[in-house]
Amino acid sequence: MNEGSTKSDLRDHDLDRPTLEAALEQTWKTPSGLWGMLATVDHKIIGRRYIFTAFIFLALGGVLSILMRIQLAQPEARVLGPDRYNQIFTMHGANMMFLFAVPVMEAMAVYLVPLMVGTRNIAFPRLNAFSYWMFLAGGTLLWVAFALDMGPDVGWFAYVPLSGPQYAAGKRADIWAQMITFTEVSALAVAVEIVVTVFKQRAPGMSLDRIPLFVWSMLVTSFIIIMAMPAIMIASTCLIMDRLIGTHFFNPAEGGDVLLWQHLFWFFGHPEVYIIFLPAVGMVSTMVATFARRPVFGYLALVMALIATAILAFGLWVHHMFVTGLPRLGESFFTASSMAIAVPAGIQIFCWLATLWDGRPVFKTPLLFVIGFIVTFVVGGLTGVMVASVPFDTQVHDTYFVVAHFHYVLIGGAVFPLLGAVYYWFPKMTGRMMSERLGKWAFWLIVIGFNLTFFPMHILGLQGMPRRVYTYQPDMPWYGLNMFVSLSAIILVAGFLVFFIDAIRSARRGPIAPDNPWDAPTLEWSTASPPPSFNFARMPVVSGPNPLWEQPEIIAVASGLRTDRRELVVTTLTKAIPQAREASPRNSIWPLWTAVATSVMLIWSIFTPWAVVWGSIPVAMALIGWFWPKGTPEDES
Repeated sequence: MNEGSTKSDLRDHDLDRPTLEAALEQTWKTPSGLWGMLATVDHKIIGRRYIFTAFIFLALGGVLSILMRIQLAQPEARVLGPDRYNQIFTMHGANMMFLFAVPVMEAMAVYLVPLMVGTRNIAFPRLNAFSYWMFLAGGTLLWVAFALDMGPDVGWFAYVPLSGPQYAAGKRADIWAQMITFTEVSALAVAVEIVVTVFKQRAPGMSLDRIPLFVWSMLVTSFIIIMAMPAIMIASTCLIMDRLIGTHFFNPAEGGDVLLWQHLFWFFGHPEVYIIFLPAVGMVSTMVATFARRPVFGYLALVMALIATAILAFGLWVHHMFVTGLPRLGESFFTASSMAIAVPAGIQIFCWLATLWDGRPVFKTPLLFVIGFIVTFVVGGLTGVMVASVPFDTQVHDTYFVVAHFHYVLIGGAVFPLLGAVYYWFPKMTGRMMSERLGKWAFWLIVIGFNLTFFPMHILGLQGMPRRVYTYQPDMPWYGLNMFVSLSAIILVAGFLVFFIDAIRSARRGPIAPDNPWDAPTLEWSTASPPPSFNFARMPVVSGPNPLWEQPEIIAVASGLRTDRRELVVTTLTKAIPQAREASPRNSIWPLWTAVATSVMLIWSIFTPWAVVWGSIPVAMALIGWFWPKGTPEDES
């Protein structure tokens, strides 16, 4: 990479560090003002936007859950009518799954993965910008529709025929189907970016056995997204075609099949659990090593467990369909698969426990959330093994036992690590520390409130309380536990309020953070907090899996990149040997215009199928502007 240079072709090895940083800042910076805000392709800015937007959707979804708990606190309550309750129930599920859980995990990756692998920007940065605008448009569509009393009311799973044209008049189900298109386009775009970034933009020397475990988890997750999410896009497209242009994919009277919907939906829906869970696993592995003050135990075992989980995730979807009358032999296969996936999860838990046991744990707030995750996820995993059994699942299917199970898995297994990760990486993103005192208050309130809220739902399910009911009769034995659950939810809400208050306060007035406040071993902590626009002044060279512990004094650097244009190092797939310099695209407004044109076409198509024809014209024009030759290497990338 060390090549000769001329006066007009300055490279980083020609400059002292202050001059180099000034030159790189001029080349990589995002312009101030409205245009810079809309045109930026900096992965850190887009990642922060993703995270902030996803947490707004979390707060909105939490408000909906409070309304449901108020309605169910007493029998025959009149706080919500059945129609509004169905909308709120659907909005809560769709919002949490499609607008919070999956996007927030990808958002963390958008921000962190380029820093952790030692590159200056994510692959395809303009596609990254486009993906955020599509995500924002899809979420806005859903919530504006809800405000206009057009919110979907068919459940977050939209089972046919109840979501089909015969039973779901109006545009509510169409809104749900198009929201799916928005969010899945966004998720697929980010998945492609992460795969390419990890495979081809790693720091020199970062071979496959030196990749941070969070990066491994996001790489595996991205492949699950690429293979699973087309199924739900196909399903939602077939549904909206049945509703708008009279096809019959799910109409048995015309040769369609209602069970086809469930197969397509759950082929995506169960891998989605691991799309949410595996990034959390990577966060836990990262935080455990840092706060145990030793390298994580069983690196190879943890990587293989991630891959095994991803493979097994595609053999589980039918355990959502055990009561649909499928052949017993098929059910036995999916029972075995559902139980087998507990094995890699158990391997991961034992590796974390061994790391903590053999280390010198420092019990800061992030590690507390990790411990809370391990305890709660074990409970959720045990109930998962229970519902994997056909006889037991037949009894508790569509009861509150299942509600309790998946909240233990999704909140305990994903949100707890996410909250710990926010406390852990907050200094990197903002340059300020969150409060340890408020962090511990948030932890105890959330953990206690969560268990008091959701554990009794197991008992409600065993008592026969069905899911998706907006009220119940006074003579049913559910009143006491429902009131207890609703009151306990106040503690959970208080915990999240403390977390949000702490985050907002700390972002503005928190103590200034040093570059590496946790003495962490991974590469993102080798640069300033928050990082400069170019991430690394000189590209790091890695000689081990924990470079900041193994190379504590100085990180070796690779030189030869130009400073007057945006350049990245491209490395080989396995051993990360430098191959070439690659131009990285500059800021551009065209991803925004493309997202606007695409959004108009998709929303317009809810009301007329001709929108696909006429709406494709502005989409094509925006794409032409995006890819029109500009004459510079950054714009030709």
